[in-house]
Amino acid sequence: MAASLIPYDDRDGSIWFDGKLVPWRDAKIHVLTHALHYASAVFEGARAYGGTIFKLRDHAQRLIDSGRVLGFEIPWARDQIEAACNAAVKAQNIKDGYVRPIAWRGPEQMGVSAQATKIHMAVAAWDWGTYFAPEARLKGIRMTWAKWARPAPNTAPTKAKATGLYMICTMSKHAAEAEGYEDALMLDWRGQLAEATGANLFLNIDGTLHTPTPDCFLDGITRRHVIGLARARKIKVVERVIMPDELSKAQEVFLTGSAAEITPVREISQYKFTPGAMTKQLIEDFDRSVRAAEKATAA
Repeated sequence: MAASLIPYDDRDGSIWFDGKLVPWRDAKIHVLTHALHYASAVFEGARAYGGTIFKLRDHAQRLIDSGRVLGFEIPWARDQIEAACNAAVKAQNIKDGYVRPIAWRGPEQMGVSAQATKIHMAVAAWDWGTYFAPEARLKGIRMTWAKWARPAPNTAPTKAKATGLYMICTMSKHAAEAEGYEDALMLDWRGQLAEATGANLFLNIDGTLHTPTPDCFLDGITRRHVIGLARARKIKVVERVIMPDELSKAQEVFLTGSAAEITPVREISQYKFTPGAMTKQLIEDFDRSVRAAEKATAA
């Protein structure tokens, strides 16, 4: 996407920053901000369709919950966070785009302890098309195995959408792209299938939809929505432990996420798949559902 080549700190428009809209280029933090040094920040990624932010309430609540997991309270209520997101979208005149709320500990204290830091929040929105190349929705993406594993819940705040948890995702995705793949599939610390670097995983095995139990990674908002769409189609959905060799049983594989939406997978290392009827039907249902939400808000 051409827009991705424009630096994110040098754009026109406004960002909601600590309670008000400020010029995009003025939305800055100090180099000694605690979050920069210790990853004490949480964030969300949401999609806007026709100017309406999909599942906004769920995203706002998860931002609050993630902050609490990291030990801080965001000083804006859920309704205020929703209003901030809508203000950012409106200010940028976004129709179909991406919304990024983030909350972080400030520069008042430096060191591991951070009780004296103030909590800040910002929301930016920008036009954004598909996360993977557009043709991926037709033929699927190629993935390889990540060298890094999703950590155990007693070693990291795995229930939070915390910035620090994505370090190994960036490393894994970079390594995959260097080898010519679009993404990497991560196992958890036990060797079970977990997720991609920024999306949840689904397998169609003989007409039943299987997805790993999210006990050490995020139970994605889009993941839950797609499970609902599948069950509305009378497709059986099973959340369970899935081992890597079970990929050999799958006829279809796809990823879900706010950024990825529903993205088919055609290859994971030695395993090959063909995007089929189930994946295509769920993509159609997903597209229809997000546009229905847009129309409902407009009405």
